[in-house]
Amino acid sequence: MEFPYTRNRILRQSSAMRDLVAENRIHTDDFIVPLFVIEGENKREEIPSMPGYFRMSLDLLEAEVMDLWSLGLKSVLLFVKVPDELKDNRGTEALNEDGLMQRSIRVIRQAVPDMLVMTDVALDPYSSFGHDGIVIEGEIVNDATASVLGEMAASHARAGAQVVAPSDMMDGRIAMIRESLEAEQYHQTGIMAYSAKYASTLYGPFRDALDSAPGFGDKKTYQMNPANGREAEREALMDVNEGADIIMVKPATFYLDIIRRLRTQISHPISAYQVSGEYAMIKAAAAKGWLDETQVMMESLLSIKRAGADLIATYFAKDVAKLLRK
Repeated sequence: MEFPYTRNRILRQSSAMRDLVAENRIHTDDFIVPLFVIEGENKREEIPSMPGYFRMSLDLLEAEVMDLWSLGLKSVLLFVKVPDELKDNRGTEALNEDGLMQRSIRVIRQAVPDMLVMTDVALDPYSSFGHDGIVIEGEIVNDATASVLGEMAASHARAGAQVVAPSDMMDGRIAMIRESLEAEQYHQTGIMAYSAKYASTLYGPFRDALDSAPGFGDKKTYQMNPANGREAEREALMDVNEGADIIMVKPATFYLDIIRRLRTQISHPISAYQVSGEYAMIKAAAAKGWLDETQVMMESLLSIKRAGADLIATYFAKDVAKLLRK
């Protein structure tokens, strides 16, 4: 039997060789760190369905972001858990200039001025219905919601957010947000649009973290059908045309094909959100001894990069940063 002169295994013979020819690498610059903020003092609450991840009060948030920065993590994405008594159908608390989100932004900007602060722009944490939009006669209405989202984004910019991240999937909200930012001279504030956010079953632990599960029905009239791929292209291109700076795909691992499709369609940076359910599944399997947590964590993140994502929002960011420092 004759063997070929081309022997692909030559490039796999040692760790040094494999590293030398690796096509994708994981780096701390890749990561966006989601943070959950709550009211109170000295509060650090582990999220039961997200082992090792916590909600924290503002005083502990300051120390956390300083720790993240020391590990080389330079971007955070803020979410707030709003007390029930402050929730209503129009998300009034979202526009409070001294609200929890606005205070959180200011705390981080003061503690670590160079940290890139991204903020969740959506009504569900503030809604008495738990939906991402205003509800009228059982319908989540689009245009009135988009108007509030524009106001919310401007409020975040006034507090110091450098990037606003609308996660609601309302039509036309990117244009509305960009107009609101421009009207107040926030020309440098970026928009990371959740352009392809699917109506996934993987969001459960996140909703536990923020107590933001819908009070009735589901989110399928605004989040995307998992069966569709071409629709993601339309959504992303529309958001780019309306002024988005970064495009988000959510979830990540189950939607690697969507990341790849968008990578071939647009030149804008693409971010992918490795969501709470993805994190929880790896944690649960590792706790059972069925998987090696560190190896699966790294492989899952590499798969997201390989698919074409430039940025990854992940609950594993801090763990990976520590691992990379060894």
